[in-house]
Amino acid sequence: MTTLVDWVLAHKRMVVAFWAAVTIGAFAAIGPAGGALSQEFPLPGSEGFETNRELAAIYGNGGDVAPLVPVVTLSQGTTVDSPGVTQDLEAALAEVKAALPKARVASYASTRDRAFVSDDGRTTFALVYIPAKGGVGPGQEEARRAQAALAGVSVSGSPVQVTGLDALRAAGGEGGGAGMHVVLGTLVAALGALLILAFVFRSFTAFVPLLMAVVAIPTTFMLIWPVAAVTDVSVIVQFLVALIGLGIAIDYALLVVVRWREEREQPDVTNETAVRRAMQHAGSAVVFSGTTVAISLIALLAMPMPALRSIGVAGLLIALVSVVVAVTLLPVVLATIGPRVDWPRSRRDAHPSRAWSAVARLVVRHRWTAAVTSTAVLVALVAAASTIQLGNPRADSLAQQGIARAGLEKLKASGIGLGPLSPFDALVRSGDPAAVAEALAKVDGVRSAAAPADWRRDGTALVAIIPTEDGNSRAGRATLDRLRDAARPLPASVSIGGEAAQAADFLHAVYGNFPLLIALIGFLTFVLLARAFRSLLLPLKAVLLNLLSVGAAWGLIVLVWQEGFGSDELWGIEATRAINVEMPIVIFAFLFGVSMDYQVFIISRMREAYDRTRSTETAVVEGIGRTGRLVTSAALILGLAFVAFSMQPGTEAKIFATALGGGILIDATIIRGVLAPAVVALLGRWNWWLPTGPARLLRVEPSPVEPHAVPEPAPRVA
Repeated sequence: MTTLVDWVLAHKRMVVAFWAAVTIGAFAAIGPAGGALSQEFPLPGSEGFETNRELAAIYGNGGDVAPLVPVVTLSQGTTVDSPGVTQDLEAALAEVKAALPKARVASYASTRDRAFVSDDGRTTFALVYIPAKGGVGPGQEEARRAQAALAGVSVSGSPVQVTGLDALRAAGGEGGGAGMHVVLGTLVAALGALLILAFVFRSFTAFVPLLMAVVAIPTTFMLIWPVAAVTDVSVIVQFLVALIGLGIAIDYALLVVVRWREEREQPDVTNETAVRRAMQHAGSAVVFSGTTVAISLIALLAMPMPALRSIGVAGLLIALVSVVVAVTLLPVVLATIGPRVDWPRSRRDAHPSRAWSAVARLVVRHRWTAAVTSTAVLVALVAAASTIQLGNPRADSLAQQGIARAGLEKLKASGIGLGPLSPFDALVRSGDPAAVAEALAKVDGVRSAAAPADWRRDGTALVAIIPTEDGNSRAGRATLDRLRDAARPLPASVSIGGEAAQAADFLHAVYGNFPLLIALIGFLTFVLLARAFRSLLLPLKAVLLNLLSVGAAWGLIVLVWQEGFGSDELWGIEATRAINVEMPIVIFAFLFGVSMDYQVFIISRMREAYDRTRSTETAVVEGIGRTGRLVTSAALILGLAFVAFSMQPGTEAKIFATALGGGILIDATIIRGVLAPAVVALLGRWNWWLPTGPARLLRVEPSPVEPHAVPEPAPRVA
């Protein structure tokens, strides 16, 4: 770090010119980079994905797109067999075909198959497969057009309402105006961050971390652009880079600036010396923090899905770019205009925080009580996480009113259930489609199956399979497994696809090797931190507490979203009864790395204090006293970024924001403020133990246990 800082300070103009040119070019690249992002979430090699791709290529619609579902409930005493009903239904669906000319439609009117009719004969539905590609947004415009086409249309006097997953998302406002939501959310987060920074610094220095974010965020977008040219990069990336980038870039700059102000208050220290000392300590911590974030994102880079890999690439880039900005541009800014913007000058940073020192002293004094109490809270959240149900959020949670919701309620009230919203599609390449439908209809968990005569093309045929439960639920996935088992011995070539089938394959692919990935990431992080802290127990504690933090965040979304304790009150959304399959691993990748930042900030300062005083209790009090305000402010800024992220209209965005925002606040308070210092106090001198052998492997000085060291009393704050 010393060599880098020497070079940067010796070439100030070159560094500023470089970053000015990069930033100007980066702002120009934001638009094209955003346009290159993809809405698709492919899973090459899986049965569901390959079937859907073939199905869409042959038929021009369907595949990984859930169908629109027009539904009508006839008046009492009228059934689908009543005179005129079939003709009215045909006329109504003709309106849909006119509005969506490339759609593929099947209903009781076109097939005379009771698979499309409720047991009492009064409710009937149609399946309308559209050619839009799957993902966030596409399909919603088609849903609105279908609803408009059926406005005022009735079947034997009863209205026809269009529901379906995309219709429900459209009614809930999901996926629309993404660009505007990104801008609005970023502005809200930036304004909130500025207020927090103004409170922390009480000077114009508050603008310096924001300046670093202004450089880092567009630069990351510019780097994503060439990546998007060679592989699919998820559209979700634009939200993550803008808001997570805002939080991380500010956090890293905040750590350096606080240490710089502290060093400036030391006697006989010039500004440039203060910059060098700040970079030697805080700058090194930033490099280690950014590296731990990068390591944690290996979990996403190792995934077989391009969409998840792209999210990992984006997170990796924003972390690394923020580090590079913090260790190159920031020291130049502090060395040149830093003293002028640090007005009015505050001497608060010269001393540990009185409040946080008092908290640390209280924790040290009652270490067992603090450890047991905080652990109990976290274990309760982890226990909630153990009940997680993975799958797309239930259709009930996507819209609470409107046409699509009314159609959904009719399906539920008739006894048909949610199956038509996420049916399975059997692609029959050879054999008798009717026989395939008859065989698959007998599978446990299947309500009905139909093989429309006009769903045949290029020597293939399609069979629509309606499950009794939501195809995206655990019961639906069990039905899918039984369907695939039943299809193998049939005298026909059959594979099972559909939106729900692809989601189930996605789940298997994501979590098949997830425990091994966690172990790998934990090991790499342990090695990195063992070198940074010169200890074996401190990095082990850090990894275990980080895993506990992630588990608590998972538990939080289970309670708030899956079980609905707060989702309705805060967002007006019912319990989802399931969490998106990609959500836990994305949460793990980001939260494990970001929360480790705080661990590095705090433990680095504790290590520094211990090396000076040889007292663990002093190290705990000084470490928390020096970093408590910093970590709290950083957590509030990141938390605010995720509050802004929750302004996105999609339920999935709100779940993600709840997990990371809530998880960061839990980590910064319960874990870093209470449990971590309590555990350090309990371990005593063993915290700093690093035998000669491991020290030689890590290429650092060993740190033997000092059996006769007498702990100093915790210092009192005057």
